[in-house]
Amino acid sequence: MTSAFIPYGHYWSTPFAKWQGPLAHLNSIRLAAAVGRSFLDAHPQARAAIDLGILGITNLQHGSFYGLPWLTGMLGLEAIAGPTVQQACATSVRTLQMAAQEIGAGSAHCALVVCADRCSNGPIVYYPDPTAPGGSGHTEKWVLDNFAHDPHAGNAMVDTAENVAAHFGISAAEQAEVTLARYAQYQAALAGDRAFQRRYLVDVPITDAAFRRQTGTLSADDGIFPTTPEGLAKLKPVKANGTVTFGTQTHPADGNAGILVTTREQARELATDPAIEVELLAFGQARVARGHMPMAPAPAAMAALKEAGLKITDVDAVKTHNPFAVNDIAFARETGFPLAKMNNYGCSLIWGHPQGPTGLRSILELIEELALRGGGVGLFTGCAAGDSAMAVVLRVDARR
Repeated sequence: MTSAFIPYGHYWSTPFAKWQGPLAHLNSIRLAAAVGRSFLDAHPQARAAIDLGILGITNLQHGSFYGLPWLTGMLGLEAIAGPTVQQACATSVRTLQMAAQEIGAGSAHCALVVCADRCSNGPIVYYPDPTAPGGSGHTEKWVLDNFAHDPHAGNAMVDTAENVAAHFGISAAEQAEVTLARYAQYQAALAGDRAFQRRYLVDVPITDAAFRRQTGTLSADDGIFPTTPEGLAKLKPVKANGTVTFGTQTHPADGNAGILVTTREQARELATDPAIEVELLAFGQARVARGHMPMAPAPAAMAALKEAGLKITDVDAVKTHNPFAVNDIAFARETGFPLAKMNNYGCSLIWGHPQGPTGLRSILELIEELALRGGGVGLFTGCAAGDSAMAVVLRVDARR
């Protein structure tokens, strides 16, 4: 148990933009600072309470060596220090866990967690090697090369989905069915002029690359693929003799998200609705056999539930990071949680995958879903590079 709480309403996520879209030219840390500054300006009591910062980022950006201190400096939090964390797609949950541990230990009282990433225009890194023939080094395309090759398992990300599909006997048709269901769930978040998304989604100022001149505003997700049975049926598998198509996997994206983690007392003081309490109960992680990444979320979830003293039947809502439709099918088969009850209002399979902030957006949606239903226990779990996963269990108490 963590003894850590999230002040209801003290969090944000930007809309996510498909890579090479409207956010592709903006430094992700500077963009997170611009968005976060607007949030803190609107919540001065929260700004004054922050005594720890944690930044989660997975893709190098110009200046990212300075990480969290650079971010908090731009936010006007000149006295706030803290770590910069990179754990691939598990980054969001890891940063939340670190914040909860600091709060539980009493070494901090109010932590600001920010996760920011840009898959677009990923850096190309040159590694010198004076021992190589002619002293020639090695070049790595940070995003694309790592999507395509796990140096330990020796496979691409899509290969892990095919391995799990083969393990469970998951067909292309079953993956398409899940994708259509997830797309329909996302449509529910758009109802009433995006009423659900407006509970946590904020506008993003689009500027020139120097952040000097605003050229537009991003108010909604950009690059969502219209999904139909006919459209999915036309797509061929990415791999020869495979089952996964471009329609049944997510797309890389850009965006950021932030959240406060604090004590129960502070959370009650800051909450935009004092009748709603959000408690972080427990965290879990897991690693599975090489090349089977989509199987990792289930054991991570069970580890978190065990730590919380709960069972899967105690969970009211589940959100997953599902870069492949295979992920959700594997999770349902291993845990017994119904496929149809997972990922209400959206998921990364549909709105995209900027890596670091992906899980945090799902957690915000989980909180809001539970608040709408009058409270309950929520679980977020998601896979990450290296055939690993992390999960968090939280409880929303809506005392009305």
